[in-house]
Formats: sequence, structure tokens, C-alpha cells
Amino acid sequence: MTDPQTLLALGDARFIRLTTFRRSGEPVGTPVWVVREGDELLVFTPSGSGKLKRLRHTSRVEVTPCSRRGEVQEGAVPLEAVGRIDPSEGSVERVRNLLKRKYGLEFRIFMLVEAVLSRGSRDRTVVRISAS
Repeated sequence: MTDPQTLLALGDARFIRLTTFRRSGEPVGTPVWVVREGDELLVFTPSGSGKLKRLRHTSRVEVTPCSRRGEVQEGAVPLEAVGRIDPSEGSVERVRNLLKRKYGLEFRIFMLVEAVLSRGSRDRTVVRISAS
């Protein structure tokens, strides 16, 4: 069982690798931006992403601090956790504001580039991560 405080400490990381699992059990890791709120880590992702499909099948996730490209430092131990999908608009806006505060201009530029490339704003969904 993952210690909740150890998990919450990942909220200070610039990026975490969020690993979700296919039906076959095969892990799929993705680097994501993360913020901490209360006793949960929060990330958001495009609403049609594969990680949401995998989370609908199983709430089991692993999180590890990583680089922007998803590279995990040697010796870093993945923490097991539970991921819960929260599509509510209020949660999406709350997380968007927390990410703006944490990442500043970097976040705003990323969102602008994404909006241009996708020809408009993309719907987002929040993933709430808590200790298992």
C-alpha cells in the first residue's frame, strides 16, 4: 500500500509518469503535469485520450516522477495508486487554474499551441489520483 504522504509529495514534481493498464495488463506510461489538492494529485487530459479508456477498465495506476519526455530516473520506484475520472466542468476549470499557477507561461504556451494545432480548444477531463 502506498503511503499517502509519499504520493502527495509527487505534487511538487514538474512532471509525473502516469501509468495506466490495458485489459491485457500491459502498462502504458505517459508524462503529465500534476498539481496537488487536498489528499489527491490532479492531472487533466484530453477527453478522448487512451488513458481515460484504460481507467474506465481499471482504476489501478502507477505514478513516478519523470522528465518532460517521460524519462524516469534510474532507481525511481513507481507508486501504486487509484485513478478516478472526474469530467465535471468545475473540476476541469479548477485544475486548469491550478496548472496555470504552477506552470505559468509554459502552461499557457502549451495550451495555445494545442488549440491552434487542434483548430480550437479541446475538451478536458480531470483524473484524480489517490493512495491505494
